[in-house]
Amino acid sequence: MRLLVIEDNTILGNGLQVGLTQHGYAVDWLQTAEEGDIALQTNPYEAMILDLSLPKQDGLSFLRQLRRQQNDLPVLILTARDSVQDRVTGLDAGADDYLIKPFELDELSARIRALLRRRSGRAHPLIQHGALTLDPAAHTVSLNQETVNVSGREFAILLTLLENAGRVLSRAQLEESLYSWDALVESNAVEVHIHHLRKKLGKHLIRTIRGVGYMVDKAPAE
Repeated sequence: MRLLVIEDNTILGNGLQVGLTQHGYAVDWLQTAEEGDIALQTNPYEAMILDLSLPKQDGLSFLRQLRRQQNDLPVLILTARDSVQDRVTGLDAGADDYLIKPFELDELSARIRALLRRRSGRAHPLIQHGALTLDPAAHTVSLNQETVNVSGREFAILLTLLENAGRVLSRAQLEESLYSWDALVESNAVEVHIHHLRKKLGKHLIRTIRGVGYMVDKAPAE
C-alpha cells in the first residue's frame, strides 16, 4: 500500500517515512502542498498523511482544494493544532481522521489501516478469502488455519490483490502500489513474488490474465 506524506519538518518527515516503511507501507515524503499536488496527479496512493502548518499553501486549504476537485483519497491530518475547534475544522474540511502530535507510530499505523479498511468497504479487520486469512495488523497469512510464511513484498502484493478481488491489476499498477520513488525495482520483481505466493498458497489463487496482468477472483459467497 502506497502512502503520500506531506510534512515540512525534516526530522519528523524522515521518521515517518522510515517508520511507516517498517510497518509495510511504500511511502513518498514531500514537504509542500505544491509538491503534493503534482504527486497526486502522477501517482496512485491509498491514503495521505497531511500536516497543516506547511509553507506557502497550508494543509487545510490544500485539503479543501482536493475535495473541491472531487478527490476522495483518504486523508489523515497529523498536526500540533490540538483544540476542539481545530479538529472540527479539519474534519469538516474533508479529513477522514485527525491525530495530534506527538503521537505513537503504532497508533498512526492502526488509524491508516482503519482508513484503508473503510475505503475498501470492509468492517472486519481480517481479510477472508475462502480458506485464506490475511491479518493486515499482524502482517500474517494463514491457509486452512496454518500459518504461511511470506516476505514483506509477498504480503503487500497479496493484500493489494485481495483488496481488489475481481479486478485485474497490471504489473505496473502493482509496482506503483508497492514501491516508493526511491525504491529499486527489478524488472521481474512482481513475477518472482507471485511465483513464490503460488508455491505457498496454491497455483490457482492468483490468476494471470495474459497480456493484461494478475487477479484474484472474488471469494465465493458463503
